[in-house]
Amino acid sequence: MRTSRRLRVEATGDVITPGQYTVLAQLNGTGPQTLRELAEREHVQAPSMTRIVNALTEQGFVTRTAHPTDGRQVQVGITPSGEDVLAEAREQRTAWLAQRVAGLSDEDRQILSRAACIMQQLSAK
Repeated sequence: MRTSRRLRVEATGDVITPGQYTVLAQLNGTGPQTLRELAEREHVQAPSMTRIVNALTEQGFVTRTAHPTDGRQVQVGITPSGEDVLAEAREQRTAWLAQRVAGLSDEDRQILSRAACIMQQLSAK
């Protein structure tokens, strides 16, 4: 968990927070969602998600639109600007991680690669 948090912090820089990064990544991967769906997926309370989405909306990274089947709800979707800032954040994260991995021995890199495969297998179950 600590590594995941560090990667989010390194990826986000000064433009977005780690919480905003995860919301943008979620929206980019799954498409528009309600605030409730986002809160549940990110394991936060609705008021916390509302604050995150409000900030992203003010920055122009997400939009709110009427829910197609439930007029009481709104859906949140990522904008092209949001996609751009997410791509930039991912590039920063990749560069940070590549720099750290480059400092490892060949043996440690092989171990890390195998461990990453095992973690992916575990998360797929």
